Amino acid sequence: MERPGAGGINSSECENVSREEETSEEFEANAMDSLIDMPFATIDIKDDCGITDVPHTNWERSKENERISKDQIKKRKKKQKDYQPNYFLSIPITNKEITRGIKILQNAIIQQDKQLAKAMTSDGSFHITLLVMQLLSEDEVNIGIGALLELKPFIEEILQGKQLILPFQGIDTFGNQVGFVKLAEGDHVNSLLEIAEAAKRTFQEKGILAGENRSFKPHLTFMKLSKAPWLRKKGVKKIDPKFYEKFIGHRFGEEMVHRIDLCSMLKKKQSNGYYHCESSVVIGKKPIGLRDLINEALHRERMSLKSKVKQIKELLLKPETQARIRRELFEGRSVNNSNQGNQVDFSVTLT
Repeated sequence: MERPGAGGINSSECENVSREEETSEEFEANAMDSLIDMPFATIDIKDDCGITDVPHTNWERSKENERISKDQIKKRKKKQKDYQPNYFLSIPITNKEITRGIKILQNAIIQQDKQLAKAMTSDGSFHITLLVMQLLSEDEVNIGIGALLELKPFIEEILQGKQLILPFQGIDTFGNQVGFVKLAEGDHVNSLLEIAEAAKRTFQEKGILAGENRSFKPHLTFMKLSKAPWLRKKGVKKIDPKFYEKFIGHRFGEEMVHRIDLCSMLKKKQSNGYYHCESSVVIGKKPIGLRDLINEALHRERMSLKSKVKQIKELLLKPETQARIRRELFEGRSVNNSNQGNQVDFSVTLT
């Protein structure tokens, strides 16, 4: 799946309380699934232990637990069925040599079939997609920002202080529908795969629906026929290999990875053509400006404060918290009234 990402350097939020409750429900369902699958689940207790009678209520309870377990499974399947990614992690391609080479490739194809101009990936949006996900609310976006920040140390551990450099060479397609520049073979591929797996694990542990069924294949898309559906009606049903045959072995250049962005697929793109970016983490050794460092620190503080305020609001809305506040206020008034009644007017006493 192909999407883009960008810019500002942001930070994280503590894990959402309601998300913890959802995770807890899933854990309970998983535990019940495991019990049902265990060997002793179908054993007749009466025969195995020599018990002459088993209370009917136990059998009914077992049936009820099984029904609850099946309901939990159905809910999970429905959630996965409704999964429509709308955010993704992006490695932006910023090397001018690479982007210039892609533009030459695109123009060469358009010269052979001008209709394909609308199928080309736009300037400024070249990237590699690391992970796709579904974030349906501002709270989930904030959780995603937090997950991205938590991902950074895992990336640093994978790279072990080394710079991640991605060389691009050659052209390929996905079913003659999506054209992309290939990532050359090398150790960098394994590092990128490890980072993608760490990203998927980190976001899923936060309760975020993330990832795809197909295996991760890093690629740099330059055109997609799906961007112009009307092409099919005009007889253009696939990307003809002859359009890019001169670029089959072309070396496009190397990208030094220095940033990973959390981007929206649906929000309006930035003025430079890159996708709307919710947050970024800087990796590698590329120097960043003082302004970026200040923005990152400010965003960190804002997200932390926002998370604490939300937790306080949720705590105050709990019935037991409200009851405790009312009780303590009532007791406080009672103590004050009692103290006022016990106060002695020393001016009267002395006279």
